[in-house]
Formats: sequence, C-alpha cells, structure tokens
Amino acid sequence: MIAELGLAALWLAAALAALQLYAGTRALRPGGEAVAALVRPAAVVQGLACAIAFVMLLWLFAITDLSVKLVAANSHSAKPMIFKLAGAWGNHEGSMLLWVAVMALSGALIALIERRLPEKTMLATLAAQAFVGLGFYAFLIVSSNPFERLPQPAAEGLGLNPLLQDIGLAFHPPTLYFGYVGLSVAFSFAVGALLTRQVTPEFARVMRPWVLGAWVFLTLGITAGSYWAYYELGWGGWWFWDPVENASLMPWLAATALLHSASVLAARDALRAWTIMLGVVAFSMSMVGTFLVRSGILTSVHAFAVDPERGSFILVLLTLYIGGALALFALRAGTVTEGQRFSITSREGALVFNNVMLSAVLAIVLFGTLYPLLTEAFDVRVSVGPPYFNPMGAIFVVPMLLVMTVGPLLRWRGDSIGRIQRPLILIAVIMLAALVAALALGEAGVLPLLGLALAVGLAVASFLPLRGRRLTRVPLAVWGMVIAHFGLAVALFGMASESAFSEERLAAIAVGDTAQVGPWEVTLSEVLPAAGPNWTAIEGHLLASYADGDPIALDPQSRSFWAPPQETTESALATRWNGQLYAVVGSDAGAGRWQLRLWWKPFVTFIWYGGMLVALGGALALIGRVIDDLRRRAVRVRIAERRAEEAV
Repeated sequence: MIAELGLAALWLAAALAALQLYAGTRALRPGGEAVAALVRPAAVVQGLACAIAFVMLLWLFAITDLSVKLVAANSHSAKPMIFKLAGAWGNHEGSMLLWVAVMALSGALIALIERRLPEKTMLATLAAQAFVGLGFYAFLIVSSNPFERLPQPAAEGLGLNPLLQDIGLAFHPPTLYFGYVGLSVAFSFAVGALLTRQVTPEFARVMRPWVLGAWVFLTLGITAGSYWAYYELGWGGWWFWDPVENASLMPWLAATALLHSASVLAARDALRAWTIMLGVVAFSMSMVGTFLVRSGILTSVHAFAVDPERGSFILVLLTLYIGGALALFALRAGTVTEGQRFSITSREGALVFNNVMLSAVLAIVLFGTLYPLLTEAFDVRVSVGPPYFNPMGAIFVVPMLLVMTVGPLLRWRGDSIGRIQRPLILIAVIMLAALVAALALGEAGVLPLLGLALAVGLAVASFLPLRGRRLTRVPLAVWGMVIAHFGLAVALFGMASESAFSEERLAAIAVGDTAQVGPWEVTLSEVLPAAGPNWTAIEGHLLASYADGDPIALDPQSRSFWAPPQETTESALATRWNGQLYAVVGSDAGAGRWQLRLWWKPFVTFIWYGGMLVALGGALALIGRVIDDLRRRAVRVRIAERRAEEAV
C-alpha cells in the first residue's frame, strides 16, 4: 500500500497544480476574483501532497520493497541504510520526484509567507510555478513513474552504481536540486512580473532571497561534487569539463549574474530588463542541464536516464518553458522601463561589465558542451576539453576578475578612478609581487601564473570595502560580499597552484620498496585482501613520510562490487596545510610488484575551502537581506498603526 499511497499523493499534487494554474491565470482576467482565493491554498496543499509522495518513496527504499521496480533496480538488501535512503534520489525517477517535491514545497512557502508584491503579481507568479510543476508531474506520471510495481517481486535488488555508493550521494544531488528549484522560483517571479508589468525594486527584493539561496546551494553542490569526483574516481583531477559537470556550472554562472543584477535593481532601480532576462536564462540553463543528464544522449557516471522517450519528453518541456518565456519577454520587453541611469565608472557599471563577462563564459561552456553532441548527429566524433575551455574562458574571466577587484570600491551612480587611485596601485603592486614570486618557484603555464597573481590581488581587494568602517556596524550583506569574494580568491589560488606545481609518479613497486613524489616518501608495507558489506578489495598499506617526518598510514583500495558487478578505485589522501598527497593502488604488475600512482598537489584543498567560503558569504548575505526585509516590514507596520491611531 505504500507505493499506492505515494502514487495517489503524486496524482493529487498534479491535480492541485492544474487547479492552481487555472485559478491563477483566470484571476488575472476581469471577473476572476471568485477563483483567486483558491490559488494560495492549492499551492500549500500541493506542496504537502508532493512531500508525502517523496516520503513514501524513501520508506520503500528504507524497507527494500523489491516489488517496486525502482527499488529492485537501484537497491539491495545488503546495502547500508544511508545508501538505501540515498538510492531514492540516486536514479532518474527518484531524482525527478525530489526535484518536484522541493519545487512544490517552495511554491507552498511563497503562498504562505509572501505578501509584499501586488496580489495579481503574486497570483501570476504562483500560476507560473504551477505551469512549470505541471509539466514535471506529467513527466513523472506518464514517463517516469517512481511507484511502478513489478509483476512479481524480485528475489534481490540489482543494487546502486558502486561509484554512487558514497556519502557524497547523500549531499551532492539534493543541494544541486535545491539550487535548480530556487532558479525555477526566480523564473516564476520574472514571468509574474512580466505578465503584470510590475518589474520594480520591490519585485527584485522579493526575488533576491530565492536567487541567493539557489546560488548558495549550487555553490555547495558544485563544491561537494568536485571533491566527491576527486577522491572517488581515482584519476586525481578535480574538474574535467565533463558535460554533466558543465550542466551544473552553467546555471551557477547565470545565477551569479542574476544575483548581482537583482541586487542593483533592488537597491538602485536599474537593470530591469537585465534582471528579467537573466531570470529566464538561469532557469533555462537548469533545464538544459536536466535534459543533458536525463535524456540518454550522454554516457557518464552522473547521467541517469538512457531512454530516448524520456529525453524527448524533457526536450518538449524545455522548448515549452524556455520558448514560452522568451516569447513573453519579447512581447513585454518594450513595457519594461529603463530604470535609473548610471555612469560607466560606477558600481553598477562594474556589475554590468562582469555580467557581460559571465554571460560570455556561459556561452563558451554551453557551446563546448553541446558541440560534440551536434557533430555526433552527423557521425563525426569530436572531444572538447581543457584545451578549449581553459583559454577561451580565460579571455573573459581575467578581465572580470580585474574589474571585481575595483567594483566594490566604486560609488553607486557615478565615480572617478582617481578617487580610488591608491587602492588600485596597492593591488597592482601586490599582483606583480605575486607574479614574480610564482615565477621564482618554478616553471608554470601562463594561465596558472595569471591565476596566482589575480588570486592574491583579489584576496587583498576583497577586504578593502571594510577600510575606514567600524567592523561591528558593517551590515551582514557587506560581510557576505567580502567573504564570498575572498572565497573566490582562495579557490582560484588553489586551482592555479594545483595546475602550476602538481607532481605525479607512476611506479610498479614490491612490498618494502619506496617511491617519492614532491616532499613525500611512500613505502609499500603490504598488500592484503579486504571486504565490505557488498564488495571485496585489494588494499595497499602504505607508510607516507612528509619531509622526513614521522610516517602515517594510508590504505588505498581497488574494490570489486557484486551488486551490480563493477570495479572502483578508492584513493587515500594525506592532507597538509600546503597541499595533499593522493595515492591510488592498482593491479598486480607481476614479479611481486604492484602498480602505485601518487600525486603531490600543492594547495589543492584551497579549491574546496574557497568554495565553502563563497557559500558562507552567500549565506551571510541571505541572512542579512532577510533581516533587513523584516525590519522594513516592521517599520511599515508601525507607520500603518500610527496613521490608524491618528485617524481615530
């Protein structure tokens, strides 16, 4: 009965989404006041019904109900409980249900708490949210039913992809989905504002927390996913420009541009058309990512679906949502007024420049991701990787980072470079010194050297907005900006250092032999068999010494899973403040020797420390904005109460 209850809750949620869409669109027309009152309750109950459906799916995976097709295909009775639960979204159908559940709960939250916008704009927003949700409900019910029963229960489950049997699965996909769903809410707000012609600073203030929250979750998801792939796949890299990696990066780039544009609109009543357009583009990129991951056109550890019918369904949804929103923007763009003007040498000007650079990088990543798929349609196979993405992206990233060091120092509306001449000279001197120091450390490529210089300059520049201010009185939103920019500098420093100074050693050694990489000496002490709940392994016992210090034990493994059958590599890591030793044990090389692969990666951990700092900065800014909005709301309430008392 659990599966049937889940499916019934899913159908109920779909029906309520249809009611919400009808009532919301009808309320925008004359005489629609009678049904307007249905919109918010429908959104709230829809969110609850969809949440119940997802809880039922979690329950099925927790008890390993092998009469349900999805459980039998993606779980196993011997799996640890954490992987049983994570398996609920470690597949196509479950991940889509999680997506829809979060989106429905977001709509319910908007319906419950949001009262700042004109009622018609809110109704249009909820109608747009229902329109997006209804397509995904149809997709789940018609093409990807997560509650489908088998004619006969399976004797045992097939298990989850061994590469996904990691704690990263419990964290990485949900954070990305929260980010994608936040962008769907921003999209709905943009559509609602266009429909009612209410593109105002208040609209931006309402949308901004959702964009900021989505951006924080996307940042965390990408950071966690990068580290997960780094230690799990065993090839020693933290980013490979895999199409599915790019599928998460593209919405982040668009959301970053949208976040800054919405902030300018909220604070200075400028960039109205930019904000609407980026709201559409950001959600469009999340839909493109959904299509890539779930259409079956990609072969990747990240990709879930291999059914062309599902891919066609998602393509139809993508065309409907993106095409409809772009058509609406084209029709209503003329009604979006320009907003306040500003000088090129102003903070708004710097933000516009960086938004253009981000958009260019987004276009480069989108083209590089889709181009191999397009050529493959004509039986021409090409590979697009770092030789394309790195230099092409740098053309726009480098000037963007340079402007980022200056932008926060500029005044709103208009300013002059002469006023900030001293800080600019300081930053330039620091960047030049960093470049000279990097050159002295050894040979490195042009891009890593530029990255190191820019990272150091941006790290210093990120704190300059605090100069001359009493730190205890600095708003949380400003602290958030400072920490986020500093986090970006930290991550960039880690990327550049790893690219410039990494060392690799591939050796075939016998027990008792030693290999050296960077400042590390690694001795193979023994090789033993090992076993887990659903795998066996060859485990190498290593003793690693850093700079002639005391040895530490490392235990990399080469695992063999039987549910489903697959071999994986489990790396072993030793972290120091200035980098990380990465060790992988391979197969028997004969003559009593074993393959051993070692990397020394200077400051590689700064990549993920920086990502967490960026997310922390976003979270602080979000908290600060929410507090400011609550204060403004309290002031408005007090003013209204005072006026009411005076009227009496």
